[in-house]
Amino acid sequence: MRGTLSVLRSVTAASLFVSPAIAQTQTAHQHAIPRLGTVEFRVACNADAQTEFNTAMALYHSFAWPQAVAAFAGVARTDPACGMAHWGRAMSILENPFGWPAGLTPQRLDSVVAALDAAQAAGLTTKREQDYVAAVGVFARGHATKPYPERINAFDAAMASLMASYRDDTEAKILSALITSANFVPTDKSYTNQLKAAAILEPLFKEYPNHPGVAHYLIHSYDYPPIAEKGLPAAKAYAQIAPDAPHALHMPSHIFTRVGYWKDSIAANRESARVSTDSVFDGHHATDYMVYAHLQLAQDAAARQAMAASQSRPAVDNFGAAYAYAAMPARLLLEAGDWSGAAALSLDPKKDTYPWQKYPQAEAVNALARGIGTARSGNAAAAREEQARLVALRDAARAAQLTYWAGQIDIQAAIVGALALCADGKSDACIAELTAAAAREDATEKHVVTPGPLLPARELLAETLLAANKPAESLAQYESVMKKEPNRYRAIAGAMAAARAAGDDKRARALAAELVKLGSEADTPRDSLRQAKELGAG
Repeated sequence: MRGTLSVLRSVTAASLFVSPAIAQTQTAHQHAIPRLGTVEFRVACNADAQTEFNTAMALYHSFAWPQAVAAFAGVARTDPACGMAHWGRAMSILENPFGWPAGLTPQRLDSVVAALDAAQAAGLTTKREQDYVAAVGVFARGHATKPYPERINAFDAAMASLMASYRDDTEAKILSALITSANFVPTDKSYTNQLKAAAILEPLFKEYPNHPGVAHYLIHSYDYPPIAEKGLPAAKAYAQIAPDAPHALHMPSHIFTRVGYWKDSIAANRESARVSTDSVFDGHHATDYMVYAHLQLAQDAAARQAMAASQSRPAVDNFGAAYAYAAMPARLLLEAGDWSGAAALSLDPKKDTYPWQKYPQAEAVNALARGIGTARSGNAAAAREEQARLVALRDAARAAQLTYWAGQIDIQAAIVGALALCADGKSDACIAELTAAAAREDATEKHVVTPGPLLPARELLAETLLAANKPAESLAQYESVMKKEPNRYRAIAGAMAAARAAGDDKRARALAAELVKLGSEADTPRDSLRQAKELGAG
């Protein structure tokens, strides 16, 4: 992997990617790009620009945004009449569609429109190329007056039309699937758009097994608990397809996390973080996933070490990094049940030196952790202060048109408010409100930026029911969490305790065996693991 960084830095030098032997054997339908996959996107540009364009698209398909922008700019220099070079730059400026609309500032969208204008000015000699540019235009143009849902639906429809018009255009199919998969409704538990995208991509995965975008977008399409196992073939393939792309090394962990393959997730994210020194956020994002995985194996020391390595990097002004900054220290404390530590948790980087106001959905992670910590410590007043902070952050998210995140923060505020009732000794009211919050959380989907909630609302409900001497009800809630979040340590440990309290010794022993297996390489003593070993021995 020593060549990774030099490869990504030298994106405009096509000779770095194509050896003479490969150049002699490539067909009209394939252009091999070692260590970034195989991409062939035909454009009406000169031969050198075509080669560079394929390289740039390989970078795009692995979400290497700065490198892709630079690569498409290089294409335009190689062939000033290659209008599609500016289309590629526009697509790369938009960045991750699974993160939209966060980050789509008016300034960014204006830059996209300028790139589309440059594409038209440079020349689009075919109707197909004009249609590619027009499809992005329905999303970016008029952004000041058209709401995001209208624009993303129009983009989705335009890409589907383009795919239908050019049935032999593989890239049209892949990019149409990408936008369809990203244009999902978080409350749609039938996963209509995601499965529609997967239906496009699955045949292409067989036909083009070395295409980075096909494997990548299949992973995204299956990144949901009930269908996650369908994504395992793509997850196991993607890092091998594009090992010079940090995001390609990380993405398989989305599926590994969903199915509870913690060791695989750690290995994937460790390598992604290692090669991400030039990335604007991949290293921090990968480390958050790695921290989460270590904690499920009772490897608290390893999680802390990973977090420290991430924190030693320069602070990055980016939502993905901001989320990781807030989430990693919160996870360490909450997974350990260190309520007093969580109650005192500060933002890192510190609030007065980092632009947290730009990322209310990231700062909300800190407020949620402090709210849970203060409530579980018995300080209802302090918990309600964090609830009020969450409400303010929710309103900030609404003002920024971050509709999904505003909804998530509202659920977080409800969780903290419910736990404050517990701190007040109002157990029945606390349970009722936690039940409602858990139902709301279950009705939506997690965002791709996070491996999972800090503590699932239903897990907090199960814990509260157990404390209220309702072990059978608690066990049922824990079982629901384990179905959605397989191999989650705290859920299994809690379920074991609930089963014992309910007198279900058989289930308790089975759960103890699961916990012992999960913690077989633990690096930190946990009472629950000790109890599981004792229960198994007994």
